[in-house]
Amino acid sequence: MSAPTIRYVNRTILLACSPFLGMMIWLLAANIRVELPENSFPQRTVESVNQSAASAKALEGLGQAQAIAKGTGKSIQKQLKLYNQTNADMKKIASLASTQAARPYQIYDRRITSKLGSPAATIRSDKLQAQLFYLGTQNFRSYALKIKLKKEDAVKLVLGNDKHGGAETTLAAVNRYKAAVGVNAGGFADSGGKRYPLSTTVVNRKYIGGFEATYKDLFFVGLNGDNKLVGGQFSSKEQLDALGPKFGASFVPVLLKNGQKTAIPAKWQNSPKRAPRTVIASYKDDQLLFLVADGYNEKGSSGATLAEMQILLQRYGALDAYNLDGGGSTSLVFNGRVINNPSDGQLRKLPTNFLFFK
Repeated sequence: MSAPTIRYVNRTILLACSPFLGMMIWLLAANIRVELPENSFPQRTVESVNQSAASAKALEGLGQAQAIAKGTGKSIQKQLKLYNQTNADMKKIASLASTQAARPYQIYDRRITSKLGSPAATIRSDKLQAQLFYLGTQNFRSYALKIKLKKEDAVKLVLGNDKHGGAETTLAAVNRYKAAVGVNAGGFADSGGKRYPLSTTVVNRKYIGGFEATYKDLFFVGLNGDNKLVGGQFSSKEQLDALGPKFGASFVPVLLKNGQKTAIPAKWQNSPKRAPRTVIASYKDDQLLFLVADGYNEKGSSGATLAEMQILLQRYGALDAYNLDGGGSTSLVFNGRVINNPSDGQLRKLPTNFLFFK
C-alpha cells in the first residue's frame, strides 16, 4: 500500500473515533458519577434473613406439634388404661352380681338337698348335675334322683328302638344312646304284638299317634324348650301347644300342684294299693326330682301307696308332681347300673323312657 493511501485510512479512523474521545475527556473533566438504585441489585441479605426466620418459625411449629402429639399420646394411653381398668372393674362387678344372684338358688338347693340326705353318687358335667339318694322310708325301699339341667340337649324322651310300637328296657335305651341316667316314662297299651305309648306322647316336638284329649284322669307331663316341667290335663291340642312341649308322655294321676296334694281318684287308691312307683316332680328352681319305690310284686302287698308318695314329695319340697307308670315298669338306671329292684325280676321292655346326658 502507498503512503498517501495509509494517511487517508488513518485520518478516516481518527475522524470516526473523535466523538467518543471527546465524550470521555468531557466526563473526566466534569467528574460525573453514575449511581444505580438499590433495587437494581438482588436483596440477598434480606431474603436470607427472612428464610432464617421462616425456618425458625417452622421449627418452632414442629416442636409444638411434637409436644402436642406427645401430650395426645400420653392422653390416649391414659384413657386406654382407664378403659381397661373400667372393663376389669365391670367384669368384677358382673361376676359379683352373678354370684350374688346365684346365692338364693344355692341356699335353696342346699336346703332341699339336706332333706334328701347325703347323695350316694353324683354326676357333674357342663350339661347336668345328677344326684342319687337312698331314702330311709319305713314301709318300702326307695330312691331319689335330683337333676339340674344346664343345657337343652341334656334330656330327651325316646321311643322303644325309636319306633312307634317298639319297646326296649330302660337300660337298653341308656346303652344305645350312651346316656348317663334313664328312668321309665308313660304308660302303654299292647296291640297286635306291639307296645304303644298310652294317650298323648310327644317326641322332638312331634305328636306320636296324634293328640288325645284328657279322659279317665289321664294327664300329660313333659319338658318344654327351656327344660321346665309342664303338665296337666288338656281338652285341646292348642291348649297343650301353648306350653311348648318338647317331649312328654301320659299316665295317671296328678299328685301335687303348687306344692299341694291333689285328690287321688278312688280307682287308683286301691288298684293296686301298694306297688313299685315312679314319680316325676319339679322344684321352684326348675330342678327335677324322681322318686322311685321298690315292691316285690304287683299284687298290692308291697311297695308304696300314692298317698305315701304325696307325703314324700311334700317332705322333700316338690312343687308339681305326676305319677308315671309303675309296677314292673319302674326302672332307674344311674351310670350304667340298674339301681332299683324290678318287681318282674328283670327290667320290662317299655315304649317310652326319659334319658339324661352328661
